This record gives sequence, structure tokens and C-alpha cells, in this order.
Amino acid sequence: MSSLLFTPLKLRDITLRNRVVVSPMCQYSSDDGFANEWHVVHLGSRAVGGAGLVLTEATAVQPEGRISPQDLGLWKDAHVEMLARITRFLHQHGAASGVQLAHAGRKASTPRPWEPGSRVAPENGGWTPVGPTAEAFDSGYPEPAALDEAGIARVVTAFADATVRAQAAGFQVIELHAAHGYLMHEFLSPLSNKRTDRYGGTFENRARFALEVTRAVRAKWPESQPLFMRISATDWVEGGWTVEDSVALARLVAKEGVDLIDCSSGGAVPGVKIPVGPGYQTPLSEKVRRDTGLLTGAVGMIRSAMQAEHVLRTGQADVVIIARELLRDPYWPLRAAKELHADVSWPQQYERAKN
Repeated sequence: MSSLLFTPLKLRDITLRNRVVVSPMCQYSSDDGFANEWHVVHLGSRAVGGAGLVLTEATAVQPEGRISPQDLGLWKDAHVEMLARITRFLHQHGAASGVQLAHAGRKASTPRPWEPGSRVAPENGGWTPVGPTAEAFDSGYPEPAALDEAGIARVVTAFADATVRAQAAGFQVIELHAAHGYLMHEFLSPLSNKRTDRYGGTFENRARFALEVTRAVRAKWPESQPLFMRISATDWVEGGWTVEDSVALARLVAKEGVDLIDCSSGGAVPGVKIPVGPGYQTPLSEKVRRDTGLLTGAVGMIRSAMQAEHVLRTGQADVVIIARELLRDPYWPLRAAKELHADVSWPQQYERAKN
């Protein structure tokens, strides 16, 4: 039986050579949003390693939308040149290229994971973040400024402008980051959205910002190229965002031109007990896929070739989106192909090691 993991997938006019997607993984290694040699090697090695689609880390559409001062950005034209170098390399080695456009919202201006503390002060290169309200994510985190409607409109425009730059940089896929307690998720979740205007309260109002961003991005993104959205499919908290909400949102964004829902979870509020284990999020992807008919991606502790193959064969997702395992081994797809008896091309420079 041929491997489904190594079967091509057509998304609009882009065909992925296989169903292995490199998950967006923040590297916290930029200066003023610019990609550099680290990103060339980090992203390029995953293309050489055989992945079908390589997604950048969360790429901020505004400087205040960075998680940390060292995040990647696409808020100015000068960012395009180095990113274009990266996409050219990815394409030369058979991988499709994607960029995750993001805004960190109230979880911005925080230090890198290996640095102490939970906020970066303005005198140390930080800033005042923004959010649906002025409520901080947790004690010790910076207090955000509540976005008014003019501020919301500026963020929507920033996503659209970054989309134009993404096309100029040669990216083939855009993923919108609406997960993990960042700005779009902050508006979606009733745990973080306490607004009383047309952007808060009902499900329709809380979904308004995400829909406006999606609509603005799709209007600037070529019809021939796919659009993904990463969501936190559940907050894992009673009274929070649910998988049923995710199904409803997926149906709405599909009408606006989203082609695939990347199903992660959590992040809206601190201190949540999440039942982490191998494949713990795949039921979320499966439900969104089954109830909407949309393509989905499964992410979260997918470690082995057989596990990834099982996720696809049992209809839990259409692609597997892998993070930590690809940090451990950039060539995981080539090893997985061998385990699944799939005959895939190796880089000519590495063919002597294929057998």
C-alpha cells in the first residue's frame, strides 16, 4: 500500500510534494524584524530534508505585534529581500514556501524563552502592547492598551500590507495566526474578549476581527494561492472557546477563501491543564474536518512516521504539521519515507546515503 503521507496534495495552483508541513516555530533571532543567515539555514535545511511545505515562524505585521523584540517581521518593504532569498532556496529544493502572518496582541513585548522575566520594559527595547481590552495576560506581563476601532482598522490594514510583501518575497502560502492567545485568538475567546462594542459579546462579534483580517488578506493574495488559518480549536477551559466554536468559525472563514484550518489549542489564559500526549490535538482536527468538509492540519506531538500515516489514513487531517521532531531531525521526512517504503527523491548531494 502506498504511503498517504508521501502523496502530493494540490492546494489551488500549488502542489505540495508530500503531506509533511514544517510548523511555524519562533526562533527569536531577528534584529528589527529582519531574517538573517540563521533563518536561511533553519528553514532551508527543512526543505533539503524533504518537507512538503516550510512555514516561517510567526511573522509580525506591525513592530508592536512581535512576541519578543527578536521576532521576524514583514511590516516594511526592506524585510522582503532576505525572505526572497529564503523562498528561492526552498523552491530550488522542492519545498513550497509559506509565511505565518501574526500579531501577538497582549502577549507582546515579552522576553525570549531562555531569558528571565515576563515583560521587556521600554527602556530595554520593549513597548506597550495592544489587546481587545487593557487586561494583561497574567501578573508580571505588560498591561496592554485597548484597541479602539481605528486601531483595529490599522491592524487589519497591516495584515493586508504584509500580504503584498509576502507575495513580493515569493511565498506561496499564507497562514493567519489566530491561535495561542495572540491577537486574533484574544478577540475570539470569551476568556480574553470582554468588549461591549461590536467586536465583543456574541460569537459573531468576537469573530468579526478575524473575518475582517481574512477578508483583507484574501483580497490582496492571488486567487491561485492557498490561505491557511491556525486556530486554538479549544481553550481547554469551561466557558472558553470550544471545538464547536471552531467548527462555526471554520465555516465562516471558508466563505472568505481560507483553504485549510491548522488545529492547535490553548494559550488564551495561563494555568490551564491541557491533556498533553502523543496526538492529543488530532481529534480537534478530525472534528473540524468532518463537520465542515474543509482541509485540516493536525499538530502536536506527532513523532513517528507510522503515527503521521495513521492520522491521515483515519481521516483526522489532510496534512501533519510537525514542530519539535523537525527541530530534532531536519531530515525526518526522508527517514519517514524510508520507514513507510515510499520512494522519494533525495538531494543529489546526499544520495550516497539513501540506501
